[in-house]
Amino acid sequence: MNQTQPDRRSLRTALAAENPSTRLKAALAAGTRPDAELLETLVTRCAVEPDFYVRDMLTWALTRQPAGSTVPRLLVELGSGRPQARSQALHTLSKIGDRSAWPSITQALLRDADDEVARSAWRAAVVLVPEEEKAALATELAAQLGRGDRAVQLSLSRALVALGEVAEPALRAAPADAGPGVAAHARATELLLRDPDAGFDQALDEAKRIVALGPERAATC
Repeated sequence: MNQTQPDRRSLRTALAAENPSTRLKAALAAGTRPDAELLETLVTRCAVEPDFYVRDMLTWALTRQPAGSTVPRLLVELGSGRPQARSQALHTLSKIGDRSAWPSITQALLRDADDEVARSAWRAAVVLVPEEEKAALATELAAQLGRGDRAVQLSLSRALVALGEVAEPALRAAPADAGPGVAAHARATELLLRDPDAGFDQALDEAKRIVALGPERAATC
């Protein structure tokens, strides 16, 4: 349902207001009454919005727009020099779930130097990947085992677990000479793959013990 011109002006002003509550209400209104004329405003606002909850509402508002218009515009954002623009575009693409976007989830995004962009790319990839490309994606993701802090490693493990059994060969092929951190992360992800309800910290602690002692000795301790 299209807004009137004054309504659009009012929403655009509210989306840039100083008060995050005002911005949140504006994003909610934009999603409640989708208007194609506001697509550009919503996308560009995602790139600069500082509040997590407002960004999430902006994403919801974008999912209410026709995918045929929204997806191509989000793909443009994947080439932005602003990390938040890339991250939010990837997040929104994962929520839309249009698999035509899959070819745009490139290795460069999956290995983005910005952790938030990479995490968003991992989540989008496991949603959008075709069945026949899951094994290759698992290999690509496994190449980053050991990356970052606990939050980053948890995100990577969750992405690999979401791929299912196809991820097992990639996890077992993690290079032994890459260091104990990589080996432990790979082992912890294998444990989560077998028992998704297990806690990540518990799995990582167990994996570190196995790596330190060796599988045979760990089994007897």
